[in-house]
Amino acid sequence: MNQKNLEFLKDQLKYTGFGETFDQDLKEKMLKGETEFKIIKEGVYGKDAMTAELNFKKSDQSDLYFFNSYHVNLKKEESKEGLEQTFYINSNSSNITLKEAYNLMEGRSVNKDLKTKEGEVYNSWLKIDFKESESNGNFKINHYHQNYGYDLEASLAKHSIKELETPKYKEDLLNSLKKGNLQSVTFVVSGVESKQYVEANPQFKTVNVYDDNLQRINHRESKDQKQSESKEKSASKEQSQKQDSDDEPDQREKKTAAHKRKAGKSV
Repeated sequence: MNQKNLEFLKDQLKYTGFGETFDQDLKEKMLKGETEFKIIKEGVYGKDAMTAELNFKKSDQSDLYFFNSYHVNLKKEESKEGLEQTFYINSNSSNITLKEAYNLMEGRSVNKDLKTKEGEVYNSWLKIDFKESESNGNFKINHYHQNYGYDLEASLAKHSIKELETPKYKEDLLNSLKKGNLQSVTFVVSGVESKQYVEANPQFKTVNVYDDNLQRINHRESKDQKQSESKEKSASKEQSQKQDSDDEPDQREKKTAAHKRKAGKSV
């Protein structure tokens, strides 16, 4: 067994989100010298059950093993059949982690730095299109490249989110959303705080907002905030107009008195 190859694969599993749970299993399977083998990981995310089947294959030219892909089956509580997708591992780009795979299977978007065949790095948002399949049986993954024009930070700034006021919390929020997470945040409307959730929506260049029961809000908060601000501006304007109106008699009296003094001097 190639020890360096084992260490490399252990690191690869760790940084792809599988931790160090399978280090011993990996070593034992490599010692057997089989042409290819699988490792199964089962987990639960909330009320969803997800199974990942990790695929390893030995090189035809050497004793090196490669972690080629992992196949995910996500079974939601209300569904009898699971959603399936294979995520491929390669050395030319940033691989999809297990948690990112879950988020993609949940229908959310993930932001990654990828590489072209020529080795050039580019940034893109990824989102699974469950209505269209590829020839290999996978669902199609749509790419929203950096030139698409989605600005996550600007989209968040349209909402009164308390975490955006603190640089560290803001950075954590942005990083979490880029991983495809549905993130809890604090909305502040007319001085009242409420817990809500947000997720990135690069396709429509916005963020989706959910209440504490995970029901889609459809930008209600933003509208309420604008209406509140509009009412405050209207009230301020009315007060200003009222003040001007109250001042008018005094101004007229001052003008009349000034006119009389001027007329007296003329005589």
